[in-house]
Amino acid sequence: MSLRYLLFLAVFIAAATSFADKKGRKKGDTIDPIYALPMPDQLPAAPLPDRPLPRVTEMRAQVHHTVSQQQGIDVSHYQGKIDWDCVAREDNVKFVYVKATEGAGYVDEFYLRNLYGARRAGIPAGVYHFFSPSASALVQLENFRSNVDPRQQDLIPVVDVEKRGKGSLAMFQGRLKAFLEGVERMFGVKPIIYTGVNFYAKYLEGKFTEYKFFVARYADEFPGLSEDVPIVLWQFSCTSYVDGIRGHVDRSVFLDRYGVSDIMLRKR
Repeated sequence: MSLRYLLFLAVFIAAATSFADKKGRKKGDTIDPIYALPMPDQLPAAPLPDRPLPRVTEMRAQVHHTVSQQQGIDVSHYQGKIDWDCVAREDNVKFVYVKATEGAGYVDEFYLRNLYGARRAGIPAGVYHFFSPSASALVQLENFRSNVDPRQQDLIPVVDVEKRGKGSLAMFQGRLKAFLEGVERMFGVKPIIYTGVNFYAKYLEGKFTEYKFFVARYADEFPGLSEDVPIVLWQFSCTSYVDGIRGHVDRSVFLDRYGVSDIMLRKR
């Protein structure tokens, strides 16, 4: 077989294969390459500049409190009718906080009975307002002012703050601040804020450092807030028993150097 014939045969086969391939393809189809070219290596992303890590908030800071021997209680309508003369004979009840009002319009039905009963029995008494995040500071102040007479109080008032509400944090903090300032104008002294350890860290941190605190923590460990603010009182139990009171009652104790004299109102 001659070389010319072999060359002719090779050209014929190549042409036939190309024609058959064209017949099997539709217009617009692409021909798959026999050899795929390698993709270029992906360059690694440029390193980010060093950034300081965000500050981590400790939910309970390390504290070194000491406990006073002076204890007290707080009461509301939940305790029903209280025998205050019997309570006064308890060595561990040196003061009492009485619930007066809540939110925009609620008044505790036993408020005056408890306030007058405790004071008549010789127990220093004060009041607390349960703050509502859903009501404006103005209407809450009106409720508080309409029912609480500073001249009838022995103790610095307490504002109970334990509900966050659905509004923005800024609105919650703004309302609370306005209410606290209104109570201060009434009594001539900053009120004490009652709250919990975790609630403080989430919603109060950095905004109310000029106030003294009354902290609830039902455990053996001392309460520690996420900032170095003064904790005057520690509510260490909500299941205590006191002679003269049916059922459970909250019991609190002074911390560090504080005592009853530190929560007494200075009469104007």
